[in-house]
Amino acid sequence: MTTSAAAPTSSWAAFAAADPELAAGGRRLLEAHGHGSGLLATVREDLPPRISPVSVGIVDGRLLVFVIVGSAKDHDLLDDGRYALHAHQDPAKPDEFQVRGRAVELADPASREVAAAGWFFGVDDSYRLFELRVEHVLLGERPDADAWPPRYRSWRAPSAAGATTGG
Repeated sequence: MTTSAAAPTSSWAAFAAADPELAAGGRRLLEAHGHGSGLLATVREDLPPRISPVSVGIVDGRLLVFVIVGSAKDHDLLDDGRYALHAHQDPAKPDEFQVRGRAVELADPASREVAAAGWFFGVDDSYRLFELRVEHVLLGERPDADAWPPRYRSWRAPSAAGATTGG
């Protein structure tokens, strides 16, 4: 487990309450293919970063992901927790969305049941549920593929000294 001090994180709901327009743009890009999906980057101190395709969902104000128990993603999220999630890009309008923060396992049966009920594929005990807590969000928008540079907007979870980090 990494020993560095963790940056403040927030739930998706707290982020969305603080910047509804940015959250709506991010959700639009994450769900552009009919369900939530993206590329999840994970790290561990002793290994290079990994990038994996994942299905994600926003359920009860939380950004969630199910991963296969024992997989490299599972080990990385349990051992270190740091992640970056990038939405897939549409070549015709290549807007960008990324969120980074720390993953927290949700082991309680009630959270798992609520998430699994509306998930995009069948989940069973071979999947572990994580909440992707939000530290920093970046949205880059372009009117078309030829427009450069993108218009970037970002949001960062407030520090505990300055404000609450929310749910």
